[in-house]
Amino acid sequence: MIIMEKKKLKIRDLTLRDGQQSLFATRLSQGEIDKLLPYYENAGFYIMEVWGGAVPDSVMRYLDESPWDRLRACSQAMKGKSLLSALSRGRNLFGYVPYPDYVLEGFYKEAIANGLNVMRIFDALNDIDNVRESIRLINELGGIADGAVCYTVDPKVAEEPKKGFFGRLFGKKAVEPEKIFTDEYFVEKARQMEALGAKIITLKDMAGLVNPLRAASIISKLKANVKVPVDFHTHCTPGYGLASSVMAIINGVDILDTNIWWFGGGSAAPAIELIYLFTQKLGIEIDVDMKAVGEIRKHLLEARHSLKNFDLGQLPNEFDPLNDKLPAEIEAQLDRAVAAAKAGDEQILLDACHAIEQYFGFPKPNELVKEAEVPGGMYSNMVAQLKALHAEDLLDDAMRLIPMVRRDAGLVPLVTPTSQIVGSQAVSVALDRRKGNPDYTTKSNQFISLVKGEYGHTPVAVDPAFREKITGSAV
Repeated sequence: MIIMEKKKLKIRDLTLRDGQQSLFATRLSQGEIDKLLPYYENAGFYIMEVWGGAVPDSVMRYLDESPWDRLRACSQAMKGKSLLSALSRGRNLFGYVPYPDYVLEGFYKEAIANGLNVMRIFDALNDIDNVRESIRLINELGGIADGAVCYTVDPKVAEEPKKGFFGRLFGKKAVEPEKIFTDEYFVEKARQMEALGAKIITLKDMAGLVNPLRAASIISKLKANVKVPVDFHTHCTPGYGLASSVMAIINGVDILDTNIWWFGGGSAAPAIELIYLFTQKLGIEIDVDMKAVGEIRKHLLEARHSLKNFDLGQLPNEFDPLNDKLPAEIEAQLDRAVAAAKAGDEQILLDACHAIEQYFGFPKPNELVKEAEVPGGMYSNMVAQLKALHAEDLLDDAMRLIPMVRRDAGLVPLVTPTSQIVGSQAVSVALDRRKGNPDYTTKSNQFISLVKGEYGHTPVAVDPAFREKITGSAV
């Protein structure tokens, strides 16, 4: 008799980096992290994301700490039992402008020497030229290059195009442009990164916009087209995160990004405890010690309380998946969700997942972000910008202008830093219109640089006439 082993799902824990960045403005101090690390040592996470993103900037700017001390402390505590990862913006590293290759080399060399194992490398434009050198250097220096393809969607067609290039191009009637961000687009980017030497491919859904059926489609195609492990990274902001993660699991994803309970859900990634409930139903083994996760969870609640002044989320109800019995109606919702996922019934899957999240006290889907199809951080920055200008009433106008600005600028994905550049420029156009000025009378230096091509190649070419209008040169 042959005993078949359960399929194992590897987990990348985001709690100490993306989790706190999404929910607590990256204010988790080294003192709080030091309390948690002994419990992490034997949890068995395949990867722990502890660095990169906003961590280096925030710990220096707001906590008066050294990001290098943080990386070293995590490395020493883990003793090599989990790989440590960081998020890098390719040529931009952790900043907002492209750096020369010698800066990349020096930075990566120090990062690996101080304990980093995996560098997840993405580019805001999905420009392969902007990740090429980083992938080469990370591999050459003894690290693991993780190539992240940024997920985005084609902008909605404006109902009533007004001024600007978009209006001139499509006239008075809304015309459906050619779709750019197809499954094949993302798969081709992944194939190119693998060819450059990426040892992991991540579908990076920074805004949580991958709906379940799209997650199933892209993950299954990635698995069929690349030989390296495939990772799925998403957020729960618009309400897709949990359901799309279930679909990714069913369609063979190798690694899933999660947070631990008190740092999960809402604008963060799904909680591992909910993923565990689904894997139990699916007959898949999570390659993590859930008892150790329970110990982390106990101490993580105290850490969350220490961050109450920065808490952007909603405190869920306490839950221990190893010891707490679920009520019959939630067991039924789990079964309903699994059956719907296998049948490809997206709406029932979403309804069941939302009912489960509601029972546990996680935030409801953010319908505004879902409808606008923008990252939550981009939206909040636009709100802050308009508030500072005492022009909050222009928010709806600015949001409606995002598709036009994106198309004019080369259909750029909305991820840091391009999301902030596009959002800020949409606000400026809205203000220009209020004053009776032509569109793009006010232009940020970053938007000019983006249109010039200083950030890299955009997914579609910028119209030469528009480039000349913004930069003074058509080339």
